Amino acid sequence: MKTTKELIELLNLKPLEKNIFSGDSVTIGSKIVFGGQVLAQAVNAAYRTIKEDRFLHSLHSYFLEAGDLKVPISYDVAEMRNGGSFSTRRVTASQNGKTIFILAASFHKKEESFEHQTKLETTIKPPEELMSWTDMVEKFGPFLPKRIKSFLSIERPIDFKPVYVPNPAKPENRAAEEKIWFKLKGDIPKMDLSLKHQILTYISDYNVLNAAFNPNAKDYNFGNTMTASLDHSMWFFRDFDFNDWMLFSADSPNTYGARGLCRGNIFTRDGKLVASFAQEGLMRPIIK
Repeated sequence: MKTTKELIELLNLKPLEKNIFSGDSVTIGSKIVFGGQVLAQAVNAAYRTIKEDRFLHSLHSYFLEAGDLKVPISYDVAEMRNGGSFSTRRVTASQNGKTIFILAASFHKKEESFEHQTKLETTIKPPEELMSWTDMVEKFGPFLPKRIKSFLSIERPIDFKPVYVPNPAKPENRAAEEKIWFKLKGDIPKMDLSLKHQILTYISDYNVLNAAFNPNAKDYNFGNTMTASLDHSMWFFRDFDFNDWMLFSADSPNTYGARGLCRGNIFTRDGKLVASFAQEGLMRPIIK
């Protein structure tokens, strides 16, 4: 999967019967289904049952079982409530009769009110001064660990540019935070807000647990630690477009008991707060 068009096609589920949909999977380097894909496809399913004047404002989800890349995923949407301003949906994703994921999502009719938002840090390097994952492979490929090189080399419809690039040959402990610029590749079609929400949800599951690793990066990494997304929540605020770089900014307040908690914000380049997120993930050291 290399283009935005292919990503949109992946998220656009096939209707089976009323409120039941089916989706296929594409690997991002793992042997199991990428959590962001299941999240975004579940959002697509929920949106199919919502009036056009309501938009996703929050989602809360749990990953229950690893998804099989070769088996279609079935999404069953339950219409929990349709109120005067809000609609709530529950989505159950399953394979071979087994539930692998559940989502609760709330949609809100647009309203005008007062506002405020946290500000984007002004000291962060702009994306033009940073290397993308593709740039890193081209420049440091022969020196990268095989597992890291393989992951960074996979073709994706998204460019990522981390603000800080650690030296994999000399890892160091650092602050429990992660900041990464991202942008869709190639031609970007005109999108309505529902599609933007689906794509942003997909992207939001990339890079999350990095912030939880960083304070112990000298000893632990994705190569010697079993990781998995356990739950994922998002809150959507303002409209945006994907025609410029956006910033994923995360911090981790706690890692303990083989679980790491990360939270953060997603900004446009000009500082508009688009969404916030939180995720707890399994971080279990592999004992050899």
